Amino acid sequence: MLSGLSTLVMVGKFFSPHLFGLHLKSLEGRGFDLSEIRHELVEEFETAWNRGAWCSILIGATVAGGLSYLVARRIVQPLNQMEKITRQFAQGDLKARIPENEIAELNRLAISFNRMAANLEGVEQRRRELIGDLTHELRTPLTIIEGYLEGLADGTIESSAEVFQRLARETTRLHRLVDDTQELSKAEAGYLPINIQPVNLHPLFLSLIQRFSDQLLEKGPVLRLDCPLNPPLVFADPERVEQILVNLLGNAIRYTLEGSITIRVRSEPPKLWIAVIDTGYGISSEDLPFVFDRFWRSDRSRVRSPGGTGIGLAISRRLVELQGGELQVHSKIDEGSTFQFSLPLV
Repeated sequence: MLSGLSTLVMVGKFFSPHLFGLHLKSLEGRGFDLSEIRHELVEEFETAWNRGAWCSILIGATVAGGLSYLVARRIVQPLNQMEKITRQFAQGDLKARIPENEIAELNRLAISFNRMAANLEGVEQRRRELIGDLTHELRTPLTIIEGYLEGLADGTIESSAEVFQRLARETTRLHRLVDDTQELSKAEAGYLPINIQPVNLHPLFLSLIQRFSDQLLEKGPVLRLDCPLNPPLVFADPERVEQILVNLLGNAIRYTLEGSITIRVRSEPPKLWIAVIDTGYGISSEDLPFVFDRFWRSDRSRVRSPGGTGIGLAISRRLVELQGGELQVHSKIDEGSTFQFSLPLV
């Protein structure tokens, strides 16, 4: 507003009288005699122009000031609201959200803030759930260790190799629980290093079959591989794929006393599906929605070798997702379970 008005005044003050004088000369050239009133005409023009300029300044300043106030208020009001909501968010109210705004730029800012707030709320919710679940899981081994140590201290429990072995097992369980929890936290936060590369998984399958076959009893399940000799290449991290299969095979062995455990590979472009199929106890339809929840475990009375932390499947699902795939489960009681995950084909 100041720039426009100052330009108007300067142009009117220094150039308008000169232009008006040129106009009078053109009139004299056309036969009009203005020599006697020429000076008076110029003065009247300057007077009229000054009055008009002052009126223009007054009206322009009023209109510009009013419009500036309205526009500034329209912008500042949602900004003040954003400041209030961000202050609430900083104080711990993670459900605070910025409403939509008719100004496109401010609306984009609100959308970005709300997306960030939703992500932080999800992280905080997962943190609370993880702490609560971890506290619950730690309570049992700590209680066992505390009971044995108190019994050993007051003499109610005699020291023996069996007692110390039980304490060692519970300590190992605590160590494994802490490691798995740290792994899951990194996976959920996206901090786990994933080295995606074209890879042929057939040698990995053979290695796992050999490794787990050595762990099975003679009367236990048979471990099989149903895979083409030259399966198509996939984009994956071989170490993470091995970690996923170790979790799935370990669970299958734990819940399968007889029958078979099969690693089946099939190509369905644009994905390669890898399934671990067992003939074990299976999972009830009521429990299937909770299979990938942290610290969830099936009926322990039906487990071949208890001691799992209940985090393996949650870690496996997140590792599959980080590699661009998905992890699924199909199961029926007394018929077995099928855990299958996909990886993108090269």
